[in-house]
Amino acid sequence: MARKKKQLPVLEQVMITDVAAEGKAIARVNDQVVFVPFVAPGDVVDIRLTRKKNSYAEGKAVRFHTLSAKRATPFCTHFGVCGGCKWQHLPYEEQLAYKHKQVIDNLVRIGKVALEEVFPILGSEQTTSYRNKLEFTFSNKKWLTEEEVASGVAMDRMDGVGFHIPGMFDKVLDIDRCWLQDDISNRIRLCLKAYCFSHEGYPFFDLRNQEGFMRTLIIRTSTTGELMVIAVFFYEDRERREALLSHLAAQFPEITSLLYIINGKCNDTITDQAVCLFSGKDHIIEQMEGLRFKIGAKSFYQTNSRQAYMLYKVVRDFAALTGRELVYDLYTGTGTIAHFVSRQAAKVIGIEYVPEAIEDAKVNSALNGIVNTLFFAGDMKDILHTGFVSEHGRPDVVITDPPRAGMHGDVVQAILSAAPERIVYVSCNPATQARDLALLDAGYAVRKVQPVDMFPHTHHVENVVLLQKR
Repeated sequence: MARKKKQLPVLEQVMITDVAAEGKAIARVNDQVVFVPFVAPGDVVDIRLTRKKNSYAEGKAVRFHTLSAKRATPFCTHFGVCGGCKWQHLPYEEQLAYKHKQVIDNLVRIGKVALEEVFPILGSEQTTSYRNKLEFTFSNKKWLTEEEVASGVAMDRMDGVGFHIPGMFDKVLDIDRCWLQDDISNRIRLCLKAYCFSHEGYPFFDLRNQEGFMRTLIIRTSTTGELMVIAVFFYEDRERREALLSHLAAQFPEITSLLYIINGKCNDTITDQAVCLFSGKDHIIEQMEGLRFKIGAKSFYQTNSRQAYMLYKVVRDFAALTGRELVYDLYTGTGTIAHFVSRQAAKVIGIEYVPEAIEDAKVNSALNGIVNTLFFAGDMKDILHTGFVSEHGRPDVVITDPPRAGMHGDVVQAILSAAPERIVYVSCNPATQARDLALLDAGYAVRKVQPVDMFPHTHHVENVVLLQKR
């Protein structure tokens, strides 16, 4: 007989004191740190421990004795269950303060570098409906909330369309309204769900058993008013697929690009899948300061378009270009930053690992009549070597915007070897940015730091750092 797992204790009337880097709040009990989600500094709560280690513990609030003055009322009915927007219970000004503190703590504690000028964090003007891309999952295993389970009411249908529950790869929270994107996103999703419910032959996907027809839904919007919808099916059923997509096109004439994908793989990634056009164009256009960017189904583009503009203006300001500089734009993606600074530079060379992104970058150069850009596809640590610099010229300015893992050590060494006058380092992870700054410290001093909030109501924060050659 299996031994029953010992239930961990409840800690009573504990004061929440701070916010941790990953978005959870912190309490200290008998010199041990306890991480608790969905609470605010100043709350006094009872905490049921869910995990206990020697150096820390994790738990959830099961009773509130005192509510903090630093609290806001969550606006989403899915708050506390959905894995996103975990900071809705904090006023936005408080969110910004914690994000700013997180950036500085990481740079000082991990990077151990001297900070000359740190600017106040740039908040997002829009705190809801700010995302231009969302992906929803169709699942035949809808997640039941504690309230639904406690009600004891039998569920006549377990199909749902929404987001994966954290830690549950095959469970999806059925979303009624999501505040992250324009409301047309909600109407499209609910329309598709209703159509599938009222017509036979549209089973939702079973990720564990790999069966079902309806798989995922991707919606992309742009500030130009264009709208892309991508429906992903597990197998081809032309009659049902065309009926569903025709219904969607008729209900939403606002859709300018209606696409579909047949994905019979085990996972939901579409990067290796053929994209088929059902109606409209195969892309949408985004615009920024007169520049036009062609965005396809697989294209990368910053998911907060308006705040991306603020971010890129900081990058351009820090680069301090005069029109004579050779700029290397590392991890260039589809070349958005490269194009944004190209008018102030003599030449911009972009490097990116994903070949499709580089093709998009070249298309965007042509679309905007930009002739002073050059793009290369390949692993950064393999491309950026002394031979490359000898052939294409020593950069005056390096702009780098790596993924969350930061830069490979070989890339850091290549930058040090190239010895640009200035480095502008954009990061979505201040911890790995701090690590890389420590490696660059031998040759470069941190002159300016500008945190930028791209994702309100989450703990994520972007940070831009200017480094000057010593």
